[in-house]
Amino acid sequence: MAKLLLLHAPQVVFSSSRSLVSATALYRRPLLVNSKFTSSSDSHSSHIVPRLRSQRFSARAFDDLPASSAEMEKDQQEQRSDGASQVKDEDYPTGEMVYEDRNAWESFVVKFRMLFAYPWQRVRKGSVLTMTLRGQISDQLKSRFTSGLSLPQISENLVKAAYDPRIAGVYLHVEPLSCGWGKVEEIRRHILDFKKSGKFIVGYIDICGLKEYYLGCACSELYAPPSAYSFLYGLTVQASFLGGVFEKVGIEPQVQRIGKYKSAGDQLARKSISEENYEMLSVLLDNIYANWLDGVSDSTGKKREDVESFINQGVYEIEKLKEEGLIKDIRYDDEVISMLKERLGVEKDKKLPTVNYKKYSGVKKWTLGLSGGRDQIAIIRAGGSISRVKGPLSTPGSSIIAEQLIEKIRSVRENKKYKAAVIRIDSPGGDALASDLMWREIKLLAETKPVIASMSDVAASGGYYMAMAANAIVAENLTLTGSIGVVTARFTLAKLYEKIGFNKETISRGKYAELLGAEERPFKPEEAELFGKSAQHAYQLFRNKAALSRSMPVDKMEEVAQGRVWTGKDAHSRGLVDALGGLSRAIAIAKQKANIPLDKKVTLVEISRPSTSLPDILSGIGSSVIGVDRTLKGLLDELTIGEGVQARMDGIMFQQLGRDSLATPIIDLLKDYLSSLR
Repeated sequence: MAKLLLLHAPQVVFSSSRSLVSATALYRRPLLVNSKFTSSSDSHSSHIVPRLRSQRFSARAFDDLPASSAEMEKDQQEQRSDGASQVKDEDYPTGEMVYEDRNAWESFVVKFRMLFAYPWQRVRKGSVLTMTLRGQISDQLKSRFTSGLSLPQISENLVKAAYDPRIAGVYLHVEPLSCGWGKVEEIRRHILDFKKSGKFIVGYIDICGLKEYYLGCACSELYAPPSAYSFLYGLTVQASFLGGVFEKVGIEPQVQRIGKYKSAGDQLARKSISEENYEMLSVLLDNIYANWLDGVSDSTGKKREDVESFINQGVYEIEKLKEEGLIKDIRYDDEVISMLKERLGVEKDKKLPTVNYKKYSGVKKWTLGLSGGRDQIAIIRAGGSISRVKGPLSTPGSSIIAEQLIEKIRSVRENKKYKAAVIRIDSPGGDALASDLMWREIKLLAETKPVIASMSDVAASGGYYMAMAANAIVAENLTLTGSIGVVTARFTLAKLYEKIGFNKETISRGKYAELLGAEERPFKPEEAELFGKSAQHAYQLFRNKAALSRSMPVDKMEEVAQGRVWTGKDAHSRGLVDALGGLSRAIAIAKQKANIPLDKKVTLVEISRPSTSLPDILSGIGSSVIGVDRTLKGLLDELTIGEGVQARMDGIMFQQLGRDSLATPIIDLLKDYLSSLR
């Protein structure tokens, strides 16, 4: 049977290009707040944030270039006519960690609590926290029965270690990473925050790629073995096209693309990259490379042009990194451990006291005096592809199941103990209907209490659809977002059927009954017209809802839509995002909007806790023991996506030259192909 890409009242794909990017924002957009969240009942609100009267979620978009005085005045008049009140950049809380030494009483309380900690939560004094970062890093919480790394637990461990008097420092192994740049940026921020405690954080890297070095150079010291591989060659992006393959086998894709940057349909119909797609990907590639150069320059103290010159030399010898001061020294792991023992005064024949990532994740924040106050903020995590119902092969935490997430959103809305909510999104999209249903529930939640959307690696297409309903959107510099556009496609198999001698006859009633099922022939003129109109209608619905959610004129939204993927930095300058930062900044803005003093502790309640059901536990244990290949698991997840309207990213991926680009080309092509056939 032929696969019909969307078009069922109407079946349409909202998708975007996978890519990675970067940079720092030139300025921050004004953030408008619903007046119901800024009442004067809170005695602290008067000296924390000015009272904001706008009932609009956000203001207008801004262009990259500075506006003239006349244009600025025009914008101000338009906003005043809308009843909008601007907030200055300095009114945005940064959420930046401010390390404060404990007084004598606080230290006594912490030590007293440590006496009553469970045995498995106790840590020897003078221990070194050891963590190994590798492969995929989930944005979801992990239970003790599930394998893999969790960004929330990595971040929390670094915060706890900064204040834990038993922890002398951190020894961080950085191995090849498969996560996106948004998570890398978040981890790097926590490394820099940890250094404010004055404790050491030593990095060790044996395969030196761009992501790995970006994290490693943020450490106090960075070491590598003499046999380490250096892949600091640059970045590349690859896009696969199946047009020639289909032509040879007799398959004719009939693609209707709305939005000149909508590249998903190109994979099916084209044999080479389009000018628009090339332009978009080039800008994304330039941005991420520039961000990497800036970050490395800041961490190493070297000039940006010197770092770029080093990359362009094609250096593969690890000794060159030491000569250029990009690493501290060349040492084996045991030599670094011996150095740490000497630094901590541990005898040579004694073992270095350490606590690993898994065990330290079990240490409670309450023990260290880091637990929150009476006010509670709900954290709702939404990660993975979007579907309406759970598939038979779906793994726990690997996707967003709309019916489950909606239930959690409603529970937060109905519970008055939550003063605000943060929706943490890490999704390339999926089922458009499911995205819209969740958008509605998030919008209803935002009418009762402040809701902040925090974007991780990606929140594009259906992921951005969800975020639009929040009172404010916070994204990382490297988050991939936007992708407001649609593409529809149907395959005509007439030539293929002729080649293999297959025949198919269709009997139908109704003028357009064969629109979805008659793949043995091309569209009739009236069918092609309906096909195109339905796609255009779906695009207008998506675009107009985005314009309404962002309080932006439709023509202004049209300029930033058209299926284009933006980085967090570029989305921010164009009005699709309100602020740049990580989860900590989203929480700070939530406190501000809920009239909670910024220096007051709050309790963060994780609504999406890891499942402890027997099937999920067995699934986690099985993954640990068997070591199922993540690529194949991801492929299975793709195959379980239900049919219907989709809003997801396509298969274009940024890769680092010399490593991942040649790792699994057949698997990547197969995944691209299967994704296109949905």
